Amino acid sequence: MSPVAPRPALARRLRALRETHWPDAGITQLQLAEALGGTKPLSISLISSWENTERPVRPPVRRLEAYATLFATRRSENGGTLRVLPLEELTDEERAARDELLDELLWLRDGRERAATEPADDAWRFPENEDITIVCALLPLELRQHLSYADPESADFTSLYTYADPDALIELFGYIRSVNPRNQVAFHTTEELTPDDYTTHLVLLGGVDWNTVTRDVIERVELPVHQVARNAEAPTSEPGGFRVEREGGSELIPPQLDSKGHLLEDVAHFYRGVSPFNRKRTVTVCNGMYGRGTLGAVRALTDIRFRDRNRMHLQQRFGDAESFSIISRVPVVAGKGLTPDWTLPENRLHEWPETA
Repeated sequence: MSPVAPRPALARRLRALRETHWPDAGITQLQLAEALGGTKPLSISLISSWENTERPVRPPVRRLEAYATLFATRRSENGGTLRVLPLEELTDEERAARDELLDELLWLRDGRERAATEPADDAWRFPENEDITIVCALLPLELRQHLSYADPESADFTSLYTYADPDALIELFGYIRSVNPRNQVAFHTTEELTPDDYTTHLVLLGGVDWNTVTRDVIERVELPVHQVARNAEAPTSEPGGFRVEREGGSELIPPQLDSKGHLLEDVAHFYRGVSPFNRKRTVTVCNGMYGRGTLGAVRALTDIRFRDRNRMHLQQRFGDAESFSIISRVPVVAGKGLTPDWTLPENRLHEWPETA
């Protein structure tokens, strides 16, 4: 499918939103650039290119989402200050107005059929025709040697039983396939990777104790987060955690277990950055101290109830940063890990880069 040409009608609509949606506000391109960029303001020339009807430039979907959120409520403008409100602060009426405006902008951007059939832009969408490889650890031999389904010599052998974090793998593989229909998406254990696999977009599931590729990547990137492996024989006294570097020292963020070793709260780490094996590709790490933390890191951006607000938080907090990291709580209730809501400050235990 050939790319859709930028549409002058969208450029006219974006300019009209700025100039006439709230005519008394007198919103300038500078104000809009600062509001849409959040912690990393956009350039005035970029806003101007989106409003240029003669030579229009197609804004990314995430920018149109920010436009729709901003102009959905007059509360975005206060005494000459313009900002994009977090989605959770919108009322039901404002959210409906945002959805209606976003539908219109997407239609003007891509056309009715394309906007209606393609999923919204999100963290798990990659450029077309670029391969994606999900990497899991191989379940240690001592944990699979008594499973007939994990024994290649057994007639009942099923390869997925040899994978660590299969619930996170199933959740993520299906989702990535659905939003990347023109990409090759594969999954392998660390032992199955070929040299070519390392240079694709890498998605790493699980931590440094079993996933050797996660270990290699974390050692090669500049990230103030290091995983401290738990002691399997003494989990309540040595639960491990994520050690984060802060000004003046470091802090260990551990999971929470009761006196009997039952998991009460896991910690999840989500990292996205430039791949150390191919600077034109990305690496993403979804990791927890336990499996429920790894699944929580995945579901933060796949769970239909939370993914939009969490994605909006990432955009507002990190903007277009090439690399970022977030550690969050994953409450465990009745043995089930709950999807973390990154818009709640108490759920975010560490974010990097830190705000200025």
